[in-house]
Amino acid sequence: MDLADLLTFTGISVMLTLMPGPDILFVIAQSVTHSRRDGIAVALGLCTGLVVHTTAAVLGVSALLYHSSFAFQVLKWAGALYLFILAFQALREAEEPGGSEESPLARRHFAALYRRGIFMNLLNPKVSLFFLAFFPQFVSPDAGSVSWQMAVLGAVFTAQALVVFTSVSVITHRLGRNILKSATSSKWVNRTKAGIYVLLGARLVFMERN
Repeated sequence: MDLADLLTFTGISVMLTLMPGPDILFVIAQSVTHSRRDGIAVALGLCTGLVVHTTAAVLGVSALLYHSSFAFQVLKWAGALYLFILAFQALREAEEPGGSEESPLARRHFAALYRRGIFMNLLNPKVSLFFLAFFPQFVSPDAGSVSWQMAVLGAVFTAQALVVFTSVSVITHRLGRNILKSATSSKWVNRTKAGIYVLLGARLVFMERN
């Protein structure tokens, strides 16, 4: 794998990470309704999930998921259920007096949000399938161990995702502070967040293996 290929891979990875999807929308939702710290905690969890997906791709576990309809369906429905639970929690936050910053649900521990990010990422089977489709395009059998190259690509993808998610968390939190100055605005932002989770969950429900 030469430098040009690695730079191309990084550039495409950044663009893909910035595209609207479950992970980045999750970071934005937490950052706007809570704090930068919450968004960063979720980002770290999401990137930990990416490490697991990379390891699975290197070991061939993702290929098993791709070929097992049952495993795919179980993971898909588990992910959808989790998103619907998050939507319900967001609606509860919307009804909390005093806005989301002061509600008990808003005062989450960093570790809890970190775990939430991990679950959010791991319960999306499309991530594993994406790695199987995307990474091999930048792997060359003549460049050494295929597993090692996959691991390097996974590390680069995870690193850029962490930078992108953290930057998005900081920026969206600053923008969101102006929106959340009133209790009414705070309620509508949380309701919007709940709607996002429902849409993402529905997207998982109707997801098919390509």
